[in-house]
Amino acid sequence: MAVFVALFLAVAGVAGALTATAESPEIALENPEIDAAQGDTIEAGGETFTVADISETEEGGGHGGAATTVVTGTLEREYTAETSETWANGSTVTVDDRQWRVEISGDDASEFTLVEVLDRQAILQADDAAENETVTLEDGEYVAVTDENGDRTLVPVDEYFPAPEERTHATGETLEYDGQTVTVDDVTTGGAVLVWETTETETVEVAQHSTVTLGDTDYVAHFPDASTLRMSSDIEAYEAQVTEIERFNQYSSGLSRVLVLSVLSSIMLAGMAFIPSRY
Repeated sequence: MAVFVALFLAVAGVAGALTATAESPEIALENPEIDAAQGDTIEAGGETFTVADISETEEGGGHGGAATTVVTGTLEREYTAETSETWANGSTVTVDDRQWRVEISGDDASEFTLVEVLDRQAILQADDAAENETVTLEDGEYVAVTDENGDRTLVPVDEYFPAPEERTHATGETLEYDGQTVTVDDVTTGGAVLVWETTETETVEVAQHSTVTLGDTDYVAHFPDASTLRMSSDIEAYEAQVTEIERFNQYSSGLSRVLVLSVLSSIMLAGMAFIPSRY
């Protein structure tokens, strides 16, 4: 019995020593294409990105459990995109803080005209001699104006209101619209198409050991600490390291079970040695 107890204790000792001295392999990207800190500019997938943020947060830890530290990052890049807008024939648009009506004539149009939409109510209110509303009679629409002598006169609206301003723009011309310079790209009987370039921002969220596609290239991301981002396109090498870590964890778990079983077996055998014999 003593021999078997010693044997199990020896096995337990070896398993315990191997478990205690074994060093767990870690992810370490060899020669990564990207090794950057927050604020750095990087080239990836044929595009230029800025490491806008690297942050560290705590997840879990509730109900007495241990919290897990999670590191994430954010990449940003600005790019130029073409934006277009169609002004339908007969629609109203705002240019230079004024309202204009879009007019297109002819079946083979190559230009359009912006006709100012007069704010008749504002004009009437600004004229102390005119009534604030027009008068409609059988023969037309009029503005009632009272002169200095108190005489009331009806003036046709075409004579009272100023002629609206008109602006004509042809295909290929530019104009100022909404704080930017736009180009008349095409004109049809249905409307005018205006195009301009805008600056857009692309945001890419990066998680620990995630695969990120930048441009036409896939990268695996690794944060060795809370201030550094490393990315490599050698995903096969990364997956080999993951496999090695999984294999190590399996071996370590197996050795832990051997340790526990050996100790329990030794205790059981030692206890059985002191059981009195019936014979």
